[in-house]
Order: sequence, then structure tokens, then C-alpha cells
Amino acid sequence: MIKELRDKLDELKKKASDIRSMFGMEEKRKVISNLEKASNKSDFWNDSQKASRIMQELEETKKELLEAEETENKINDLEETLNLAEEDSSFAKASMEETKKEIKGLEEKINQLETRTLFSEVYDRNDVILSIYSGAGGADAQDWSEMLLGMYLKWAEKSGFRAKILNETRGQEAGIKNATLEISGVHAYGKMKSEAGVHRLVRLSPYNADNLRQTSFALVEVLPVIEEIKEVEIKPQDIRVDVFRSSGAGGQSVNTTDSAVRITHLPTNTVVTCQNERSQLQNKEQAMKILRAKIHQKYLEEKEAEKKKIRGEQASAEWGSQIRSYVIHPYKLVKDHRTKHETANVEDVFGGNLEGFIEAYLRWNKK
Repeated sequence: MIKELRDKLDELKKKASDIRSMFGMEEKRKVISNLEKASNKSDFWNDSQKASRIMQELEETKKELLEAEETENKINDLEETLNLAEEDSSFAKASMEETKKEIKGLEEKINQLETRTLFSEVYDRNDVILSIYSGAGGADAQDWSEMLLGMYLKWAEKSGFRAKILNETRGQEAGIKNATLEISGVHAYGKMKSEAGVHRLVRLSPYNADNLRQTSFALVEVLPVIEEIKEVEIKPQDIRVDVFRSSGAGGQSVNTTDSAVRITHLPTNTVVTCQNERSQLQNKEQAMKILRAKIHQKYLEEKEAEKKKIRGEQASAEWGSQIRSYVIHPYKLVKDHRTKHETANVEDVFGGNLEGFIEAYLRWNKK
């Protein structure tokens, strides 16, 4: 058993070494130093939102560095244990089962660290703006959109992230026509970018008299929260701001002031709306946040289309491709068509357990 455990530990040691190289340990120490310097400035808390993001990034980076260092120390401890076991047969007999458990725990920890190395793109650490749009299919599609909204809110709660609905348009009969929410937390965008695209539901419809099988579609748009866009300038004269009365549930909860905000970016005809905040100012701030994300996305899409034209490639409508199917009838299965990751536990997925799909996407995207 000692040789078997030694071989496994050597394998994990090499994997941990590769992860440390990808992690950039010295770079992380520099990031921590810079963030600590920023947090010690006298005007640091003047912008509380920015300060909170910096403190969150500082905490997360320290945690990553500590976990990497603890892993290295654990490997050294286990190597020492195996050395002692090779020298003392009585010690080996008493300690091998416990050592086996510790090596298994070490393997799980290293796999978690490896997953973090997959967050390597520019905005992966940012918060995320996620919008859901119901497709053709009336009440069924709108109900499906609301099911997706609930799934993402549950995922955010399970992940320890903060989620806030910025805008929501209810369907007349059921569900939602569209909704936009912001999810805040380290790597929120890096994780949620796996959800961008068309989601398909197959089930027995609760909205027709014959209870026939129905296929419904919803589009999920995923954008990183960006404070400034270096590539694109949004000029004050290029935007039109309209205010209107927020829609509410009626009765005492209805909003009686013109607090909802619609912003139109005139050069691109991009329109964003926010009505879920209490004041017009807050709604305008949130709407501008969404507008920056959309304008940046449009810029990236134009650059990519330009590259494809130069290379002589046909532009593909990837945003409209079906990325994942959720089948409730005649069998139960959730399958991602890009990564081939699937599970029959549909209820678990709707309950917010998306980690398997997220990790599979990150590995697929890295390749």
C-alpha cells in the first residue's frame, strides 16, 4: 500500500506544481500588496461600492494564496509520513488508512485549485449582469423564463453571491417576458458566462387543456459589469434618458412616482431599462451599468466579425444556438450540447446546483 500511496502523492505533487505555475504565486503577492496599499488611503471609503469590491478581491486573493501554501505544506507532511512508514512497519500498519484518507482529501483540494486556474479571461473576476428573454410560445415560454430566473437566484444564494433583480416585465398570463439581474461576487461573470445562449425546455404543458408536450425556449444574455470602457466612450450627448412610472403589483405597493428610467444610446440604438430601485437616481445608475456592459459587448462582437471577415470566415449566430436542453417529459435529463455534460437529476439543477455544468464549460472553453 505504501508504494501505491507514494505514486499517488507524486502524481498530486506534480499537479500541484503545475497549478502553482499557472496561479502565479508571486503575482498574487503583488496584487495583495497593491490592494492593501489602496485600502489604506484616507479617501478609500469615499466610494463605498468600489471599496467593497476591492476588499472582496483582497480577501479572495489572500484565500487563494493561503490555500495554495497549505496544499504545499500538506504534501510535505504526507511525504514525511510515508518516509516514516517505510522505516517502521508498526507505524505503517497504524497510519496507512488515515494517510489514504488524507491523500484523498488532498486530491479534492488540488482539483478545486485547478478549477480556479480556469478563470483566466479579462473579466472573469467581475460581477455579472444576466438577462433572460422568453422566446416564442406564449405562457409556456414565459413560465420557462421565470423558472430560469428562479434557478439562477438559487444558484447565487448557494454560491454565497448577492443577487438583485434590476428589471422585470411580467407576462399577462404567467411567468416573465424578460428580466435582468445583477449577481455580485468574485468570479461571478467567470462562472455565469457558461449560461449565455438559448435554453430549451421539453415538458407536458400546464397551459393547454390537453396537457400536451410542449417545447419552450428562452435566451440568456450574460455580460460583465464594467466600470469604464477604455475602447468606447459614451458621451452625454449620445444618450437620451426617459423617466416613467414603475410597474408594480398594485394596491399599496404600486410606485406612484416617475422613478423608472429608460436610457437610449443613440449611435447604436441600444436601449436599457431599470425600474426596481426606489429612486430615479439609483435606477439611472443601474441602467448606465447595464448600458456600459451592452456597448462593450457590441464593440467586442464587431471586432470579432471584422477578424472573421479578414480571415474569410462566415459569421455565425452563436448567440442564438441552443446550448442546453432540459427535458422533463418523456424522460428526465439536462444536457449541455457544447460540453456533453448531463444529469438526470433535473430537480437538483432547478434548485441551483449548476457547478457541474459550469466546471465542464470552463474546461471546454479552456481547450
